[in-house]
Amino acid sequence: MIRLRVNGVARQFDGDPEMPLLWYLRDVLEMTGTKFGCGAGLCGCCTVHLDGTAVRSCTTPLRAAAGKSVTTIEGLSAAGDHPVQKAWKAANAPQCGYCQAGQIMQAAALLKAHPNPTDAEIDEAMDGNLCRCGTYQRIRAAILIAAGGKA
Repeated sequence: MIRLRVNGVARQFDGDPEMPLLWYLRDVLEMTGTKFGCGAGLCGCCTVHLDGTAVRSCTTPLRAAAGKSVTTIEGLSAAGDHPVQKAWKAANAPQCGYCQAGQIMQAAALLKAHPNPTDAEIDEAMDGNLCRCGTYQRIRAAILIAAGGKA
């Protein structure tokens, strides 16, 4: 039996501990904000927080979440008013929007660790979060806005 917290709610799972966390979130809990992209942890669409650290849920087995807290895009802010979410809107960051949940979760983890990141820290943290539409400049601007700076 795997016990964990998802967006502040105690959960338990009695199935395969090797099931990717992504499938538990999407298929078992029906939380579809976290997206499937590549299935190999290379694109970042499936990024969630595991005890506050950004992880790729498609390659994280459920057993790795045992006793931990998972935060998804749905749990970042129910009202959609997390500073990163607000900055995303202000910078008009999304285009198609598919990668944006993962981008936002990665950016929120970055800003928690580095409240005023340098360009190099942004590049390093966001490397591996792919945007098929190429809105990287707007994503950077949103991160800077969320950090309290000007884009």
